[in-house]
Amino acid sequence: MKSLLIRLTHGLSELDISPQESKDINNFLSKKYITKKNNTYIFNSKYRAGTLGLVQNSTAYLNVIGETTRDLFIDEGDLGEAREGDLIIAQRILGQRGKPSAKIAEIVGRAQTYSVAYVKLTDSHKSLVDIKNDYPIGVEITKEQLDSYKVGEIFKINNQNGTIMESLGLMDDPLVDEKIVLGEFNKHDEFDEEVLKIASSFKEVDASKYPLRKDLRALSFCSIDPVTAKDYDDAIYFDDKNTTLYVAIADVSEYVKPFGAIDNEAIYRCFSIYLPHRSIPMLPRQLSETLCSLQPHVDRLAYVFEMKLDPNSLEVTNSKVYEAIIHSDRRFNYEEIDSYFENKLGAKNSKEEEIFKWITKLRVITDDLKKKRLKVGYDFRSNEIEMKIDEKGKLISTSIAKETPSHALIEDCMLLANKAAANQFSRGIFRIHEQPSQNKLQSLYQELAGIGMFVDIKDSTKDTISGIQKSASVLNLEAEVDALIIRSQMRARYSPLNAGHFGLGFDAYTHFTSPIRRYSDLIVHRLLKAINAKDTQEGSYVLRNIESLSMTISEKEREAATIEQNFMARKFARWAKENLTKVFNAKIISTDPEVKADLNDEIQGARLIITSNENVVLFQDVKVKLDKVDIAKAKIYASIVGENV
Repeated sequence: MKSLLIRLTHGLSELDISPQESKDINNFLSKKYITKKNNTYIFNSKYRAGTLGLVQNSTAYLNVIGETTRDLFIDEGDLGEAREGDLIIAQRILGQRGKPSAKIAEIVGRAQTYSVAYVKLTDSHKSLVDIKNDYPIGVEITKEQLDSYKVGEIFKINNQNGTIMESLGLMDDPLVDEKIVLGEFNKHDEFDEEVLKIASSFKEVDASKYPLRKDLRALSFCSIDPVTAKDYDDAIYFDDKNTTLYVAIADVSEYVKPFGAIDNEAIYRCFSIYLPHRSIPMLPRQLSETLCSLQPHVDRLAYVFEMKLDPNSLEVTNSKVYEAIIHSDRRFNYEEIDSYFENKLGAKNSKEEEIFKWITKLRVITDDLKKKRLKVGYDFRSNEIEMKIDEKGKLISTSIAKETPSHALIEDCMLLANKAAANQFSRGIFRIHEQPSQNKLQSLYQELAGIGMFVDIKDSTKDTISGIQKSASVLNLEAEVDALIIRSQMRARYSPLNAGHFGLGFDAYTHFTSPIRRYSDLIVHRLLKAINAKDTQEGSYVLRNIESLSMTISEKEREAATIEQNFMARKFARWAKENLTKVFNAKIISTDPEVKADLNDEIQGARLIITSNENVVLFQDVKVKLDKVDIAKAKIYASIVGENV
């Protein structure tokens, strides 16, 4: 619904209305919320759509979506049954002095479309409550139905009509954690039969059928990915004689056409979700792990950026993007390339010898590129937790992921391609990251002052933050302070218009290199192909609803990240329940509004809520005792029992 409302704000072509949306369009027309002109539907000037902000004293503000404008004040008595976060169509109150105001015309969507509930036993009485807060869920069920459910039974709820969709399992079963985190956002692994049928209909690549594509099969491309990866989005080749880098990306747009069954499902998902034990792909596995994946020793369709680098300045002096066919000679994992860099791995054949020769020279280039990049951008160090779980869904171990030379090499190759793509258009899908607000920076400075780090404010935010990072390095608190700096930043997002990327220090940036797992990249591919073909009609077609699509993709990105984080939190909680009363090492990571710590022991990264009233300071190392665990909410409570010296 939100996507529809955004498109109606900017003007929705009759051609872009899905069968499911036609009913809403006719309903809005009959109520005069929208008007139709030249086969385009748009909001009547009297109406605006938005989400309801913080409700206080029976008043609220409507955060208007789809355009940059002031929030609308909803006065007492005009709220009706609307709740915070609900999707609203509001009628503007015109001709009134004071702040821009409106009254609610209709609630068209609840804050959460889906939720998860479970059966809780309190004083011998069963109730069906929201798993997040234990509040009664808005579902009408009889006492007989409730009595038939088991205590701890978990259900997926449709909040739009207040119905139970399905039973997910029992709270005591660790395998239910995945169903819970997916159910909250209505995510699923399975694809419809129609989608799978189309995905299975494509045949292996026959180069003779693509005479217009550039044949790059003679070049010694290779891919470098995590050892567990199956979807190889990218492969690289470096022509050291001509200092030319080739970044080949899976040509998903050749197979996934706009508004087809696969594309509709890809839009709904927008991202692949990566859990510790498996992935939930954006595209059917027949494409994501096979035909689109740039596997070794087979011909694959690719969309390639060829970039000529000045050997002195490292600037891209010339770049071009085109459709090609490649034949990757080797699939490496990061550990293998790092072993080669450490002289622990040698070439097994002539092809590997050729690859290692150019990759050695490429590393010199990417190392220099990174040094140059960090003069204007940032190098944020954070402790990314990797988790291993067993087949029963129990946590086995954790480790901290480390960036190695192989990661850095691939990262800077991808950054070059993404920058080159962003320079091809002025309107499309940009990856933007705005500067932090002064309020957030002041909060950061106050937090740092609390641990004895007094900030020397420079002429630029870049110089100030770089100074903070140097001070943190002296105190051996690089990752901890970087986590605070990241928290003070604006969230990176997708936008149809460029606003630069503050974190990277780039004037323009987009996502081009992962179309198998990110829908934004697929849109960029389609746009670049239209630009190269000078097909303005196709270009306009791709961009027709780009505002709503950019917002949708940004929201889906947050959903995917939340799912991944919540899954790990549930695994930590189950582990903690089996280790109650035991003492572990931890580090204080927050003191306001409540004291929190991260476990830093045999298990790392579990978030603890500290219940004892100890006088602790930020980043202090402490010993904690695990006191209580709420499995439903995935929360762990602990008390401080000493200082970890």
